[in-house]
Amino acid sequence: MKYRGLQTQIWNNNLKSTILLLMFPVVILMLAWLFIYFTRPEHYTMNDVHQAFLGIAPWLIGGVLIWFLIAWWANTSMIQKATGARPLERRENKRVYNLVENLTIAAGMKMPKINIIEDNSLNAFASGINDRTYTVTLSRGIINKLNDEELEGVIAHELSHIRNKDVRLLIVSIIFVGIFAFLVEILLRSMFYSSLSRGRRSDRGRGIGMLIALALAVVGFIITSLFRFAISRKREYMADAAAAQLTKRPKALASALGKVSQNSRIEAVTRKDVAQLFIDNPPEPKKDLFSFFNGLFATHPPIGKRISVLEQF
Repeated sequence: MKYRGLQTQIWNNNLKSTILLLMFPVVILMLAWLFIYFTRPEHYTMNDVHQAFLGIAPWLIGGVLIWFLIAWWANTSMIQKATGARPLERRENKRVYNLVENLTIAAGMKMPKINIIEDNSLNAFASGINDRTYTVTLSRGIINKLNDEELEGVIAHELSHIRNKDVRLLIVSIIFVGIFAFLVEILLRSMFYSSLSRGRRSDRGRGIGMLIALALAVVGFIITSLFRFAISRKREYMADAAAAQLTKRPKALASALGKVSQNSRIEAVTRKDVAQLFIDNPPEPKKDLFSFFNGLFATHPPIGKRISVLEQF
């Protein structure tokens, strides 16, 4: 995949961020209208449906905005807690600091924070929403098991995510997809507890309403997740290409990815949305009929394909 240039990539990612910001509220409002339509009383006309929708729309938008702002500003601490990462001091590992500093100077970037995960697996990720919070996180395994050129390629890959605004784009998508995941969980719990008192007509009506709401929430979750996964896969190719351009050593990054693929799963990281940020997020092995859909729902392209692309530079 040809790298299209830094400014072009930044513009494209900013455009995608804007589309995401607009798309998710639109999907939520559309599903809200469908819920009102499918659960409306028999005497409701289409005008009544529209009026009911207009009545709840401001509350929905307000709720989504509050959710977004809280998640946006809390994402750094949430990610750090989910991964068990801690700051890596310069005196602990001057080698890593020298590699990061040299790359940031070459790229004309500000020095990000550096964190470490005390795990022998090989993985890394970038996070943050601005210069104050941008962070490159490395596992203990990837620091110890890669040579300087390979580790430089990995760090350049993560710095490219920061420079190309990929991390901001992913945070936006993770936040909004999380809304649908939360709705699905709440509705499932509500249906479970309401089933304990089933039998009355009012309970049956409420159960049907919740079932419709659950179906719509699942549809919203699938649509937004597919969009998020597609963006995530593409950003990995672009970051690989940008790292190769920055270091002038694409084969070193290819070699690093080969080693990463052999042991990249960090067991302590159980949240799938956070695992999506890593340089490699291998899917769970499946041997059933649904394995066909693995590629569609994968957050990363196959690492073998990424290596093949790098070897063509």
